[in-house]
Parts: sequence; C-alpha cells; structure tokens
Amino acid sequence: MKNFSIEIKWTFRFILLTLAWAIGEKLIGLHDQYIEDYAVYTNLFVFPAILFFFQALKEKKKNFYNGKMTWTQGFVSGIVLSIFIALLMPMAQFVIYKSITPHFFEHIIEYKLRHKYMTYENARTYFNLKTYILESFFESLSKGITTGAIISLFLKTKKV
Repeated sequence: MKNFSIEIKWTFRFILLTLAWAIGEKLIGLHDQYIEDYAVYTNLFVFPAILFFFQALKEKKKNFYNGKMTWTQGFVSGIVLSIFIALLMPMAQFVIYKSITPHFFEHIIEYKLRHKYMTYENARTYFNLKTYILESFFESLSKGITTGAIISLFLKTKKV
C-alpha cells in the first residue's frame, strides 16, 4: 500500500472536498430555498475536482517518480485514485443525504413535481439515496479515469 500512499491521501482529501461542497450548497440554499438552481451550481464541482486530480498526480510525479513520469504511470495512478474515491463515495453520499441535508430528496422531488418536469414515480425512482450512491460510484470511476488520462498527458515527462 506504500506505493499508493499518495492516492490514499488524495482520496481522503477528495472525500472531504465533496462533503465541504455539499455543506456549502446546503448553506447557500441550493438544497431547499434555491433548489431550482441546484443542477447548475452543483456542476461547478468539476473545477475543484480537476484541480484535486491535477495536484494528486503532480505530487505522484514529484515524490514517487522523482519528477519523471510517463503517461502510463500517471494514468495508472489516476485509475487507482478513481477506484479509491469510488469505493469511499457511497459513504460520503450517505453522510451528505442522511446528516448534512436529510430532506434534499423530498425537496427536489417536490420541485420536479411542482414544475411538472417528472412524474411522481419517475422522481422517486431517480431521487433517492440508493440511486445517488450507485450514480456517484460509477461517475467517480468514469470521470476520474477520464480526468486522470487527460491530466497525465499534461504531466508526463517529455523524455523519460
């Protein structure tokens, strides 16, 4: 596991970032009062997420590969980081929707119904803890691996 200590450290940082982001969304009212803006602003999370991946892979290059990293090494590190994040993301989702914002699903379903965006059954099928946990797991894997691949292109050493 020592080979993956950087990925483990950044995984915990990423989970803390995710929780902090959810707290921020809750505090500014995106989970209730301004729920109509939730979809727009929650997507801004992509920017700190990319920054965190960049910092993690940059640290891996500097401290593990002594400043010389191939694309493959960076990509593998990105895959490992994505797997670790995906494994812990269900716990983060549980904390978010049971502790930080326990009424989120009720609010978003009510909003979708009020504006006739979805039927009640469709809204209940999509907006629930189980669906969000599964979605976050697979999104962490797919988006993380893609992000790791792209960032590795920028961080790879030209001549190793």
